[in-house]
Amino acid sequence: MQNEFRQSIKNKGQSPAGNHVPTAGTIMIASDSIGDAAQVQDLLHSEFDHIHISTGADKVPGDFVRYRPSVLVLAFDTLEKAESYFLELYRLCEEVRQQPLRTVILCNRSQINQVYELCKKEYFDDYILFWPVSDDSSRLAMTIHHALHDLAALKTEGPSKAEFAAQARHLAELENTLDRQIVEGGLHIKVASLAVENAAQGVGAALDGLSQRIISGALPDAVEVKNAEGLKNEISRFKRDEVQPHFKSALEITQPLKQWAEKFKQECEPFLQSARALNAMAECIQPTVLVVDDDEAQRIIIDKLLTANHYNLLFARDGFEALSILRNKRPDLILMDIMMPNMNGMETTRRLKEVPEFAGTPVIMITGRSEEEVVVDSMKSGAVDFVVKPFDHNLLIAKIKQALNAVIPA
Repeated sequence: MQNEFRQSIKNKGQSPAGNHVPTAGTIMIASDSIGDAAQVQDLLHSEFDHIHISTGADKVPGDFVRYRPSVLVLAFDTLEKAESYFLELYRLCEEVRQQPLRTVILCNRSQINQVYELCKKEYFDDYILFWPVSDDSSRLAMTIHHALHDLAALKTEGPSKAEFAAQARHLAELENTLDRQIVEGGLHIKVASLAVENAAQGVGAALDGLSQRIISGALPDAVEVKNAEGLKNEISRFKRDEVQPHFKSALEITQPLKQWAEKFKQECEPFLQSARALNAMAECIQPTVLVVDDDEAQRIIIDKLLTANHYNLLFARDGFEALSILRNKRPDLILMDIMMPNMNGMETTRRLKEVPEFAGTPVIMITGRSEEEVVVDSMKSGAVDFVVKPFDHNLLIAKIKQALNAVIPA
């Protein structure tokens, strides 16, 4: 059994003839040294088809747009150069913020702790202890394989759990709507029945009145009565045999409507039970909120508040870090501070809304100013709501719930 398993794994990714099939995906190696970049390329060429090299500060945005890499390998001899390159790429290249991308940074032993912290904070996706080249040079290829697999999974990822939960809550409202409509329908049927009964009584009274007028001689020019008792009996028979059956038929029509309403509710009960179960499950789902704020004290306050209300949290200290996180994460809602260094909240919101994947992600702006133009500009940038600092905790939670419940998957 173990040998069969190993053989099945070995055959994965091979052609029928047993030859290796390179993994699909474009890799770009960025470096300030042609020799270093070529060395990395040599290590990868047997595993991947599309590998490109980019060197020179003047090629930073152009090469990325030209090659559209899925994985960016930062092969610089110092961490400072790698950070500077990636920050410049983010500043100058709109495309890097609008496509899924994985970053792998190559480092030496003296930098490994710093790189670890940067990857932990999601500035970069992964790192390899590379300089000098070790015996485990295949580790780089494996890291890129994992990155490409992650990207493939990201492309096929459907609606988030929170989006499903929002729809489940909408579905759970069906029972209340159905009950309300059935009650209203019953009232309409009752009103219709009363109207028919009143009409029957009214017609009977009108005929009795006509009979009385004729018998009393109130219409001498129209009718001459020779047998008053016979006329009275004939009108009574007419009411009983000709008029009342029609009203009785009209009343009988409403009875099947009452039965249909009750049967309809009974047949809906299994579906309503499913809706209740979905709603119960939806209450267990913890939506993910990305908090973008450069104020540490503010982040701590929001952390305590939202964690206590069962939200998963991601944090970014500015717009660039937020856009970097969004390359790999898909939050259900974003709390965006307006005043931040490097890129303010409105510009960050505009840029993320240009990415189709995040066009429907609700953004709530957090601002210290309540002027009308600030509110208007927030909405124009793509925000669904805003709160003014210092904000009321209950109000913020209410706005978050409202925005999440309004999410409709495309």
